Amino acid sequence: MPQAQIIDGRVFAEHLRGVVAAEVADLRAKHGLQPGLAVVLVGADAASEIYVRSKGEHSVAVGMHSVTHKLAADTPQAELLALIAALNADPLIHGILVQLPLPKGLDERAVLAAIDPEKDVDGLHVVNAGRLASGLPALTPCTPLGCMIMLRETLGDLTGKRAVVVGRSVLVGRPIAQLLLQADCTVTIAHSRTQDLPAVCREADILVAAVGRPQMIRADWVKPGAAVIDVGINRVPSRDPEKASAGKTRVVGDVAFKEVSQVAGWITPVPGGVGLMTVACLLKNTVTAARRINGLTAA
Repeated sequence: MPQAQIIDGRVFAEHLRGVVAAEVADLRAKHGLQPGLAVVLVGADAASEIYVRSKGEHSVAVGMHSVTHKLAADTPQAELLALIAALNADPLIHGILVQLPLPKGLDERAVLAAIDPEKDVDGLHVVNAGRLASGLPALTPCTPLGCMIMLRETLGDLTGKRAVVVGRSVLVGRPIAQLLLQADCTVTIAHSRTQDLPAVCREADILVAAVGRPQMIRADWVKPGAAVIDVGINRVPSRDPEKASAGKTRVVGDVAFKEVSQVAGWITPVPGGVGLMTVACLLKNTVTAARRINGLTAA
C-alpha cells in the first residue's frame, strides 16, 4: 500500500470547474459577458481530436461560448494565420488555443506568435512568457498552473521550500520554475545534462518531473516526505504479454509510482493527476482573459 497521500486530480479539477462555472454565471448576469474559447485543430491526429473534443465539452459545460475549427493537415500556413487573425478580431472570442503538435510544413513558432497575447490561453506567446519571467500578470501555461494549484492546496504556504524541476521545456519546466520562484521557493531546474541528477532530486521538498521519460524518477531519488508532481504522460507496452504483442499500451508517468509512493509524502498519479487539471486551467485562463480584455478586475 502506498504511504504517500495521493493528490487526486479529479477532485481538484472538479472543484476548479465549479469555481469557473460560478464566475461565468456571474459575468453573464452582471456584465452580459460570456467568455468564449476557440480551439483550432489542424490535421486528424487521434489523440489531439480527443483532447479538442474534451476541451469543447468542458467549456460548454461551464457556460462558455465554444467554437472548434478543424482544418485539413495540408492547410497552407497563410490560411491558418488568416483564421488566427479573424479570431484575434472576434469580440466573442477571449481565448484562442491552437492544438499542438502541428503537421509538418507548418511553422509552429510563427503560428503561436500570431495569437493575440491577451487571448493566448495556452500561455505560450513570448509576451506572456516574458511577463511571467518578470513577475507581471500573465496568462500562464495550463499544466504548470494546475500543478501550482494542487501544491498550494495540499501543502499550504510554499515559502522557503526547496523545489527541483526536472525538465526545461517552455510548456512546463520553465514556467513552473517561475511560478515556484514567485511562491518564494528555492528553485533548481535540472535536465538531461545535470550532473548526479539523483542527488539533486534528493534535495527537493517539491519534486516536479516533466521530462517525458517513463518512470525515470526512482524511489532512491526522492527525499522522504517530499511532494512529487508527475507531469509525464508516456505510453509503454501493456503488462500483459499477449496484449503487448498485439500493440496494446498503458499510460505511465515520469515517476516510478509504486516505489516512490513508499517514500514520498504526497504524489500525483498518472493517469488521474496533473492531466485532469490542464483542461480545467484552460477554462480558468479563458475567464481570466475575458475579464482582462473587458477591463474587469479578477473575482
